[in-house]
Amino acid sequence: MGKPIDEESLPIIPSVIRVSTGSAIALGLLEGKIDTAPTTVYLMTYRESKCSANCGFCPQARNSSSRADKLSRISWPPFPTNQVIDRIKETARTGVIKRVCIQALNYPEVFEHLVSLTKAISQLTQASISISCQPLSSRNLGLLADAGVDRIGIPLDAATEELFEKVKGTAVDGPYSWKEQFELLRQAVNIFGRGKVSTHLIVGLGETEKQMVKTIQECADMGVLPGLFAFTPIAGTALQGQAQPMIHSYRRIQIARQLILLDVARFDDVHFDRNDSLTSFGVDKKTLVQLIQTGEPFLTSGCPNCNRPYYNERPSGPIYNYPRNLTSKELSEIEKQLGMNEA
Repeated sequence: MGKPIDEESLPIIPSVIRVSTGSAIALGLLEGKIDTAPTTVYLMTYRESKCSANCGFCPQARNSSSRADKLSRISWPPFPTNQVIDRIKETARTGVIKRVCIQALNYPEVFEHLVSLTKAISQLTQASISISCQPLSSRNLGLLADAGVDRIGIPLDAATEELFEKVKGTAVDGPYSWKEQFELLRQAVNIFGRGKVSTHLIVGLGETEKQMVKTIQECADMGVLPGLFAFTPIAGTALQGQAQPMIHSYRRIQIARQLILLDVARFDDVHFDRNDSLTSFGVDKKTLVQLIQTGEPFLTSGCPNCNRPYYNERPSGPIYNYPRNLTSKELSEIEKQLGMNEA
């Protein structure tokens, strides 16, 4: 047993924090049923106004008319921060909750909030802590590591610089820069280490499969773990009228990502048609079938113990990222989606 913690000495934390609905149920903050229990508690920094950024896909965007408690298709109700941390402490003891992931809006006080939240959580629980945030300085990344963050996520979201500028950058009067984002990812790897830095890539913003796979390879080469999301149209956002990606296209990208991360194939090994859609993965059929049968490419991708249930989809489907091991029926359906059952 370690030295008892003097809770009066803990840093001053923001009084309110948002908790994803599934996490709130798992923590006992809300009543309800969840099909798949989260293994990570998902929190989001709270402010009365929205994020100062203006990303076209995000309900929290400055000019979005979406509900203030939404991120992707999930509701994030606010709770007193002390109450949330107490519940995290209790559930982490049971081993059910293994990680806390803090999603950060962009606003002037956010860094101080992240540091104080991290210190409070890390001093009171054994859960690992991830933070997904807007670009910070190299110095601030180091301070977060010192505070107890073991993984950092800096989202690219878009697969190309052109799309990035269109949905996150100058075209939407946003504060972000493609080149600065990549530079901060490199600095984060220097601070946290290879494999300890993540980024988000959203499939369906207008990129080709070739462009997405190329960016996945670039991230992997830097030591950055790319987590895949399926674009989800949310009412009130600038991209509310855009469709989700086709499921067979998403599946191909999931497989390519897994092969790249396993170092079984590289971008240069895979092939594309004239529309830049994947036609082969650079491995023999036996290897491909074995990989698909593991189900691993189709699970939620992100930090260890991140399963993010139904972040991109309704439980009725189609399921883009599975929050649990797949059934044989689900694997058979994926083979159909990939055209592997065709004569």
